Amino acid sequence: MGKFSNSISPAHQEFIKQQHIFFVATAPLSTEGHINLSPKGMDAFRVLGENKVGYMDVISSGNETSAHTLENGRITFMLCSFDKTPNILRLYGKGFAVLPNTPEWDLYAPHFTIYPSTRQLIVADIHLVQTSCGFGIPMYDYIEERDIHFKWAEQKGEEGLQEYIKENNLKSLDGLPTDIGLKDS
Repeated sequence: MGKFSNSISPAHQEFIKQQHIFFVATAPLSTEGHINLSPKGMDAFRVLGENKVGYMDVISSGNETSAHTLENGRITFMLCSFDKTPNILRLYGKGFAVLPNTPEWDLYAPHFTIYPSTRQLIVADIHLVQTSCGFGIPMYDYIEERDIHFKWAEQKGEEGLQEYIKENNLKSLDGLPTDIGLKDS
């Protein structure tokens, strides 16, 4: 049975620091819209307070999280242990994108490693924390982070990355605008 809390405890924070992967889920309000569930890595996740978390988000094939949080804010994070001690941690909250060259960027960016391919930070105010056993989760060994994204970004260069964002990151699968799309319009 799951245990619930209204804030992120020091034990939760320690568990989060030990994980190499996390998952973020968002959805549009429309029942016809696509739910998004994305795995993330790169040591990008940070606990910013007992009710605030965020992650550094790099340019990728879509930008669903930005569009969904802009529309309705709903966001869920899940971290699970793949080592000998099973555990699942879910963080439920309201999220928002923080873009470069904004006052919020100056507030949050120092908490993260920022790369040339960082397109935004996703920050969330957490109102519910849930832990559950994770007994059914298999064990895996962490080997290392992949470097493919960084090689791709270096090959694209700054102008190529901006063009990629314009072509792929301004709207969700369902046509919802992203924060980046609003910035450029």
